[in-house]
Amino acid sequence: MNFTLFPSKIPIFFGQMLNLARRLSLLGIVLSICLIFLTGCQGINQQDDKVIHVKLWQSINPPVNRDVFNRLVDKFNQTHTDIQVDSIFIGQPQLPKILTAVVGNAAPDILAYDPQTTGQFAELGAIQPLDEWLDKLPLKSEVLPNLWEELQLDDHIWSIPLCTANLGIFYRPKLFQAAGITQTPQTWEELRQVAKKLTIDRNGDNRPEQYGMLLPLGKQEWTVFSWFPFLLSAGGEIVTDNKPNLTNQEAINALQFWNDLMKDGSATLSVPERGYEEDAFISGRVAMQITGPWTYIMKSNVDYDVFPIPAKDGRATVTATGVMYLMKTTPAREQAALKFLEYVLSEEFQTEWSIGTGFLPVNIKATQSEAYQQFISKQPVLKVFTEQMSVAGSRPIIAGYSRLSDSLGRAIEATLLGESPEKALKTAQERLELIWNQ
Repeated sequence: MNFTLFPSKIPIFFGQMLNLARRLSLLGIVLSICLIFLTGCQGINQQDDKVIHVKLWQSINPPVNRDVFNRLVDKFNQTHTDIQVDSIFIGQPQLPKILTAVVGNAAPDILAYDPQTTGQFAELGAIQPLDEWLDKLPLKSEVLPNLWEELQLDDHIWSIPLCTANLGIFYRPKLFQAAGITQTPQTWEELRQVAKKLTIDRNGDNRPEQYGMLLPLGKQEWTVFSWFPFLLSAGGEIVTDNKPNLTNQEAINALQFWNDLMKDGSATLSVPERGYEEDAFISGRVAMQITGPWTYIMKSNVDYDVFPIPAKDGRATVTATGVMYLMKTTPAREQAALKFLEYVLSEEFQTEWSIGTGFLPVNIKATQSEAYQQFISKQPVLKVFTEQMSVAGSRPIIAGYSRLSDSLGRAIEATLLGESPEKALKTAQERLELIWNQ
């Protein structure tokens, strides 16, 4: 920043600088105290010479899912007398806490988080690649193969999958029946026509009381996530050679489809940045909603069912995967942490975890187990999601994904509010090109 200093302003300027220096000094003291505190916390791992204490940070919600996870951690601790895994809930916001710990040399040994931060953590040197360990691990062959593709960056696998799921379209069978719809849509065009039939203006005021579909308004990750199956089904991408590529024709086609639903008047928008909420679906104001098996809809009393994401050029959906990182700490603690990661991938862990939470197993044997098959026989909609895993793609995990997602989210939001997909994506691409290499 350039300052033009006039003589009459010099005393004021130096006074401001003195105040700034005082604030920076105070900030330095506060940061030093934080780092001392964090470093002190790291020492907790040495509580007992005979037991290696492994810190595991997680933000698993809702609490019932966290309880399932912590019970499984307790099982591990009971069978490993030389290792004690301490499961610590870090709450919100998570990323600033994690980055502060990394900078302060006080990172946990294991971090449960989202794969989209992989590139950022790898650039910081905060996480360990797992290739060599996985190549020697028999359990690797039991994990769903396309999940490894999601976790690979620069020829390394940087995390293991804790859980997975994907997106489908939930619908109200009674509303379908009332509209005379006997088959669920298989293609984009069929989805468009079904959405029109399900949009009903009962009193003729040109304001439908019932819409065919809910689309998420907003520029945050849920909007990008919800749109991604349509991008993948159109054969599109948003990254080429580790650089943003938003203006390919396939991406434009996928966004145009959402634009068409809005122009038809057969889709309504969610409250801004609340596209995951299900009130409109449960009340019957919308007949279809894009979401996954974690949805509250499955716990509600309304009639519901689910069908796969309709296809354009090919069937596709997008994964919702939670991962675990091995953080860079000490060799002894890293080896202890790897034993726990092996346990997480096991049939035993994945079966109990998936039955307790509703997420899909990442272990093939867990999916095929008698216990899990009995579970999904009582929750038949889960079969749609398990069958979709074979065509599930993923969002990028490159270092600049947060900037990419933000710009793409703005483009999707602008299109839903009336801008052409071509213009919205072109603007987003230009914005990214300005900041990408900085």
